[in-house]
Amino acid sequence: MSNERTELNRGFTGRHMLLVMVTFFSIVISVNVTMAVFASTSWSGLVVENTYVASQEFNAKAAAMRAMAASGIAGKLSLVGDTVRYAITNRDGSPASVDQVTLLFKRPVGDGEDFQLALSKTKEGEFEATHHVQSGDWIIEIISRRNETVVMHEAVRIDTAEFGE
Repeated sequence: MSNERTELNRGFTGRHMLLVMVTFFSIVISVNVTMAVFASTSWSGLVVENTYVASQEFNAKAAAMRAMAASGIAGKLSLVGDTVRYAITNRDGSPASVDQVTLLFKRPVGDGEDFQLALSKTKEGEFEATHHVQSGDWIIEIISRRNETVVMHEAVRIDTAEFGE
């Protein structure tokens, strides 16, 4: 009986400490692995030169985008092989009067593969260019101008696999 009582009264032992430490670090490692998986599989955002300046300009850009969206002008981007096409129309479906269209291709993370592409006008409201676009995710900023005034400025996110490379 006295041996049982001494074992019960031993209190916090080295084994208890080992169990506490293993449990603690298992939880920390599990949380870190989970967060790393979420970070690598979710949308990463955009790369900007200066985050402070970008944050200050956000509200003005958002208001301009809302005004353009309210105008009813809409664009449709398509990629077929190495041909990039863009069609821009008014609210009623008629071709919009636009002089030039510029596409800025940006990778979601990093800017090593980013490039700019000026499209040629094929007919009223339709533009195209030939350029090989590497496979993967792209954010394409589309700027349409008439007499140097921006008529439409939009951004689309694409995966080139969706266009049947």
